[in-house]
Amino acid sequence: MAKMYENLDAWKEATNLAVRIYEITKSYPKEEIFGITSQLRRAAISISSNLAEGAARKSKKDFKQFVHIASGSLNEVDSLLYISSRLSLIKTDLYKELKEHVDREGRLIGGLLKYLDEK
Repeated sequence: MAKMYENLDAWKEATNLAVRIYEITKSYPKEEIFGITSQLRRAAISISSNLAEGAARKSKKDFKQFVHIASGSLNEVDSLLYISSRLSLIKTDLYKELKEHVDREGRLIGGLLKYLDEK
């Protein structure tokens, strides 16, 4: 039986982003394992986790709160990817690919918030 959150495009995209983040951070230097690697992975996982948790809440207000938290985590991922690019941990073309992914997720989260406001 599918959970409600599994039908959300924002959740699906967030899980794809988290998997991609895990893939790319495998190549980060070992000295970053407790720094940017860990922070980036936690923030990426937080997006889909908060969407799933919010979808399970009984009230629209609670759901919106978790969607806002997911949005904050997305902004954290965006910032950490920018820093990764500036530190040459990822190449420019990979940064652009990930930035498009982040922007797409941002639009989906924005659409979800708009839907919840109208509901």
